[in-house]
Amino acid sequence: MTRLHDPFRRGQLAIAALFLSLGFQYATWAARIPAIKADLDLSAAEVGVLLMAAGVGAAVSFPAVAWLMRRMGSRRLALLSQLGLALLLLALAAAPNYPVALLVMCADGVLVGCLNVAMNAQGAALETRHERNTMARLHAVFSAGSLLAALLASGMTAATGSVAAHFGVAVVLLAALGVTARTGLLDEDATADDGAAADAPADAGPKPGRRRWTVPSRLTLWMCCAMVFGTVAEGAMNDWSALYLKDIAEASAELAPLGIAVVSGMMVVARLFADGWRGRWGDGRVVLLGSAVAAAGLAVALVSGGVAPALAGFACMGLGIAAVTPCVYAAAARQGSDALTLVAAMGTTGLLAGPPLIGFIAGASNLAWGMGAVAASAGAVALCSTRISWTEPAPAAQSEATPA
Repeated sequence: MTRLHDPFRRGQLAIAALFLSLGFQYATWAARIPAIKADLDLSAAEVGVLLMAAGVGAAVSFPAVAWLMRRMGSRRLALLSQLGLALLLLALAAAPNYPVALLVMCADGVLVGCLNVAMNAQGAALETRHERNTMARLHAVFSAGSLLAALLASGMTAATGSVAAHFGVAVVLLAALGVTARTGLLDEDATADDGAAADAPADAGPKPGRRRWTVPSRLTLWMCCAMVFGTVAEGAMNDWSALYLKDIAEASAELAPLGIAVVSGMMVVARLFADGWRGRWGDGRVVLLGSAVAAAGLAVALVSGGVAPALAGFACMGLGIAAVTPCVYAAAARQGSDALTLVAAMGTTGLLAGPPLIGFIAGASNLAWGMGAVAASAGAVALCSTRISWTEPAPAAQSEATPA
């Protein structure tokens, strides 16, 4: 059976388009933070508040996302939020002042929350329906989107200083991805609820219903903590690496966006092989060792100083943190749709609300201390991973993880 006619491959391609869209849209505006900062004449603290607006939007969107998922289903919600995120790039480029930019970023956080939950629900449904592991590869596509956005930002910065022109090109690419996604998304929101009770530990609580929210189990709460710290580290590298290279490491304007490229590139490579690592060593060991490498590598780079050590530390962060979110999402999916929705919402909150905290730390001291907090977040993931009872992937899932 060719991939074109394989239902699993067709669904995988459509869902991958969503992951690529989110990574691309997020890194597109993140890579131009220095230009937005200059255009609106913002301080480091004001940049932190701007990013916090996106985090607030993501945090308050959780009840609405849960309702929209029940009302619309993940397919419709994913397509509408992907379109909205594309249009918000144009709104951000046209923002005439700081208050308008804050409103745009708040709306961006809401739509990121919608798309993040919907696309991960689609990924979990694809795994459940076909009993094949693909979550790590889907997250690799998210990182590929960030990498593509970073390279585009570097090229557009060299060609023109216009943020509007850059974002216009990005919107065209996002529109093409939206068309691709429409062709193969799943109509049904299949979840892991049917198997969650068998896989869950004793303290996991009752099986969640389809429409009633249940009190999260201790296992789910530890997953939320691991997800928050992991996405704080991942998001901060996207939001602050360019400014760190420019302001602290004194890199040129053309080299500054490559910080995101290094992190995203390493994450793509790691996630392409992460399913194989999970099958060989288990999810728990992959998360524990990876987050420890991320924390240690970035810490050494910050102490060393300079452009080359910074890029090496960013590479360690990308390599080590890459498998955290796919593993936690897969574990949450096995606990049911309620756990998956909560963990995804916490992931979005960490991704968008964590980086502003780094900005506040940078405003109180400097960005080197802020990046030190990123290394500490990666270390916290390692601690949280020891409190999670990891369920190993099934043999069928392991075979999918082997690169062709």
